[in-house]
Amino acid sequence: MKFTPEHEQIADTVRKFVAKEINPHIADWEAAGQFPIHAVFKKMGELGLLGVKYPAEYGGLGLDFSYSMVMAEALGECNAGGVPMAIGVQTDMCTPALARFGSDELRHEFLAPSIAGDMVGCIGVSEVGGGSDVAALKTTAHKDGDDYIINGSKMWITNGMQADWCCLLANTSDGSPHKNKSLIMVRLDSPGVTRQKIHKIGMHSSDTAQLFFDDVRVPRRNLIGQEGMGFMFQMLQFQEERLYAAAGSLRSLDRLIDQTIDYTRQRQTFGKPILHNQVVHFRLAELRTEVEALRALTYRAVESYVSGKDVTRLASMAKLKAGRLSREVADSCLQYWGGMGYTADNPISQAYRDGRLMSIGGGADEIMLGIICKLEGTLPGHLK
Repeated sequence: MKFTPEHEQIADTVRKFVAKEINPHIADWEAAGQFPIHAVFKKMGELGLLGVKYPAEYGGLGLDFSYSMVMAEALGECNAGGVPMAIGVQTDMCTPALARFGSDELRHEFLAPSIAGDMVGCIGVSEVGGGSDVAALKTTAHKDGDDYIINGSKMWITNGMQADWCCLLANTSDGSPHKNKSLIMVRLDSPGVTRQKIHKIGMHSSDTAQLFFDDVRVPRRNLIGQEGMGFMFQMLQFQEERLYAAAGSLRSLDRLIDQTIDYTRQRQTFGKPILHNQVVHFRLAELRTEVEALRALTYRAVESYVSGKDVTRLASMAKLKAGRLSREVADSCLQYWGGMGYTADNPISQAYRDGRLMSIGGGADEIMLGIICKLEGTLPGHLK
């Protein structure tokens, strides 16, 4: 991937924003269990950071996907994972299908104010009985005149407690589970919508909700694209989500290694710095190499995506590796911090808690492996 001065300018803007508007407040937001998402997003919108890859006619910067990934990597400067995750939902998880397949009317109603930071969105796919198994979802949207009537619930919804709208995947017919689903834009102040907060072991500054839909009436014009195409549209959205997750992990993993090098250089045991033990500096060198390998894979996937290629295989590999490394790096570094690493306000323990989600959200490791095996032709019944 070739970086331009414009790439660096966006990265620099993001880093300055994180240093001024996010990191000084992380401790308070973690304690509160959420951050003031509308206020933060409004400031980001004013800087053009919520629509980097979206058309200028809707308030975006009109740049390609690589600029969005540079932003994701720069957000790794955040001292907690919850805020970058919430931002990524807005920029790369709940808006891609709207921007690509939504009507002009829908894009003016939902996309433009979201790019400006005036509205907050969320993505409604997972349910209590089905997270990674998207085809198994039960939420329905039945036609009634010019409306859909929606019933069901969605689980583990990032931004769900504060969001203004949801890009909802629901069954709109009784056909094949891969051809009966549609994406529908739902305002969350609609009658019949209720929310319940979910408490997690990490990502505390990002609010997570279960959403309930009880005879929620939505205009049929809120349909994204064609009815029955929702499963395919969501699979396309997952590609951007998974690349965002991989890119977003790079700088945060580097920072964990940097912080551990600094700590083990200063911390003395048995008359010498912990870092001087070969088992420690060799292990940190190995981890750094793994992060650089992930960076190369991610950059290659992004470059291919920008050129219009199908990156299902590469994006799945990058997401899998990012999840595995998030666990491995945090666990290994925590060990070298000893007892200090086990304290709640330590940056390593913060990453240990937050990073565990990477192997679950956006498609579990096992789902990524299944996709890769299918594309490799190594699953029974699947030939290349």
